[in-house]
Order: sequence, then C-alpha cells, then structure tokens
Amino acid sequence: MDASIRKYIAELIGTFVLTFFGVGAAIFTGNLVACALAFGLTVVVMSVTIGKISGCHLNPAISIAMFADKKLDTKDLIGYVVCQIIGAIIAGALLACVYIGSTDCTWDVMMNNMGGANHLIAPGNLVWAAFLVEVILTFIFVLIVFGATSKNSGAINGGLYIGLGLTMIHLVGIPLTGTSVNPARSIGLALFNTGALDNLWIFIVAPIIGGLIAWAVWKFVLRDPAEEE
Repeated sequence: MDASIRKYIAELIGTFVLTFFGVGAAIFTGNLVACALAFGLTVVVMSVTIGKISGCHLNPAISIAMFADKKLDTKDLIGYVVCQIIGAIIAGALLACVYIGSTDCTWDVMMNNMGGANHLIAPGNLVWAAFLVEVILTFIFVLIVFGATSKNSGAINGGLYIGLGLTMIHLVGIPLTGTSVNPARSIGLALFNTGALDNLWIFIVAPIIGGLIAWAVWKFVLRDPAEEE
C-alpha cells in the first residue's frame, strides 16, 4: 500500500479512537476526571500504535502547525485533515447509535441530550471568553507536542507527555468550553448535537490560531538552534 495512504488511514483510525473513547467517557460516565484521562490515554496508546506511521497527529490544529513548520507538505496536510474529520464523524455516528441503544431514546432526543458530545459554552461564559480559552488551551497543547517531539527533548516516549498534557488541559477546559483543542472531533460530534452547531466556528478557528501561535513561539523562541542545522 502507498505510504501516504497508510498515513491517512492511520490518522483516520487514531482520530476515531480518540473521539470514540474520549467523548464516550464524557457521555457515559459524566465524570470530569474519567473524561480527561480517556482523552489523554488514547493519545498515549495511539502514539505507540500509529506514531511511526503518521506521527499520530489526530488533530488538524497539530497538522496545520506541523505544515507551518514544514514537516508536512500540502498534499499530506489535506489528507491528514480530511481523514481526521472522517474518523471523528464515524466515531460520532457510532456513539449516537450506542447512546440510543443504551438509553432507549429517539434520534431527536439523542440529538439534544448527547451532552458529552457537545461544545456548549458554560453559562455566563461570553463567546469571546470561550474563544480565548480555546486559543490558550490549544497553544499550550501544541507547544507540548513540539517540545515532546523535538530532537533534543530527551523524551523517551513523547506520546506519554503529550497524553499527560491533553489530560491536564481537559481538567481545566471541560467546565469552561467542554474542551475542543481539536477541530476534527468538534466537527464530528457537532453533526450529532444540534446545540453545538451555533458555536462550532469557535472550536474550529480558535484551535487553529492557538496551534499557529504555539508553532511561532516554538520556532522563534524556544527551539534549540542546533535543531535548525
């Protein structure tokens, strides 16, 4: 199989796993810590499973930042992002089916009550505040990704640190915005939650901006000059 196709399929599978287990934990446990750990652990295990194939981005914000850093070409950027979104949509569809099967509700009720799948701004939280939260959280997350995967980081398993970083971010972000930091998983789940569609743009635009800021800070401030050689 063509190497590019293998990478795209790997990203589709990885994003599916991230979305299915992370959002699944939110829906079926309703527990903040369980949800945060589910997202973090999926990154850890998928980094071992597909990391050597695609780099285990699982997130358009990461892929766009890597494109800015010239670690992805245009073709691969498009392939990664499209397959990440497809993986999230498949996960959303299956979660919706499982939700209906386990709660014996109608499709319309599921669309409005699938609470763990949405990105609803917390009561009293202004749109601009939610946007800022997502920019900050994604900035920190993508900065961790650059640090953990840099040549001189000394990290034996960068996926472990990235997973821990995502857990940390969810612990703070869930009460505020539901935590996206990932446009693919937001798009994939918003299709199955009508209440999330109005604010979906926040969870697409803000993570991309946060990721690009992280790239700029890493490239021009934090990166070891030796890595440029």
